[in-house]
Amino acid sequence: MTDPENVVVQLCAQGMQAEAEGRDVRARDLFLQAWDAAEDDYDACIAAHYLARHQPTPQETLRWNQECLTRADKVGDARVRGFYASLHGNMARAHRDLGQTQQAREHFESAARHINDVPAGPHQQWLRYRIAAGLRATARPAPQHHEDPVGELLTTLCARTDLEALSLLLPPYMGSLGTAEDEERITAALRMLHAESRLPDDEQAALSHAIRVRSAA
Repeated sequence: MTDPENVVVQLCAQGMQAEAEGRDVRARDLFLQAWDAAEDDYDACIAAHYLARHQPTPQETLRWNQECLTRADKVGDARVRGFYASLHGNMARAHRDLGQTQQAREHFESAARHINDVPAGPHQQWLRYRIAAGLRATARPAPQHHEDPVGELLTTLCARTDLEALSLLLPPYMGSLGTAEDEERITAALRMLHAESRLPDDEQAALSHAIRVRSAA
């Protein structure tokens, strides 16, 4: 747990407030002050994380994200365990911005392996969505015959704004990291919606098809 009395934490909190107010130059200055004030690798890890968000080029963004990850590795204890999903996610996005898809993919996969180290709550759920999106974006192109009946059904539900059905299907679909457990959550949601038998006939048929496809996989 971070120490609220730590000067680095205080400066970063002030920097985040400046960010929220749209004062990016002031935010960067505060994060630089935090970096200069860092007394150990833990402090430096925190400061580098925020500095990476205020760099002029993708190369510099990658450099500061790498600095952050390196410092976390040097700390190597429970204080940073919950950081790694975010740190690898940041590395992945920096590599992707540089067109380095394979490196990005590797970091997204590392981020996925660490997601359960992040305390449950909105932050973890948002990280999961961002990592899942990164995994989809860096996946190998699917064969032409590959179909995604769940995605097609979601598109239909979005078109007619069926918020109840979307609230059930979207979270497991958008947050799937490709594990067997995540995929089962999607199938379970499909089955729950199917059991209600409330969709229009064509959508109910598409729902049945999606369940069959996933059951056969």
